[in-house]
Amino acid sequence: MSNGIDPIANINSLDPIKRLERLQSNQADQVKNGEAEPDFQKILNDAIKDVNVQQKDAVQAEDDFAAGKISNIHDVIIRAEKAAMSLTLTMEVRNKIVDAYKEIMRMQL
Repeated sequence: MSNGIDPIANINSLDPIKRLERLQSNQADQVKNGEAEPDFQKILNDAIKDVNVQQKDAVQAEDDFAAGKISNIHDVIIRAEKAAMSLTLTMEVRNKIVDAYKEIMRMQL
């Protein structure tokens, strides 16, 4: 491609499960090295920040395309889809967390 973007890297970066596995792997490596305990809140914050960065990147790509700085519409669409998939995954994780919280609150002691 003439724009310097590797299509295989774009396809691989679309997999949010691999991103979560990398986050978990990084956390496990830190625990092995004695650097930090695995922190659920930190993992969620990092994931949300990543989604935010992808959303901003998609908006920037749209603005650049509208301004004529990017001529490849495929790149813009890929960035937008990547951001949409990340947001969808984040919302599903949030829904599961809320469901788990509600289930815990319904438990009899």
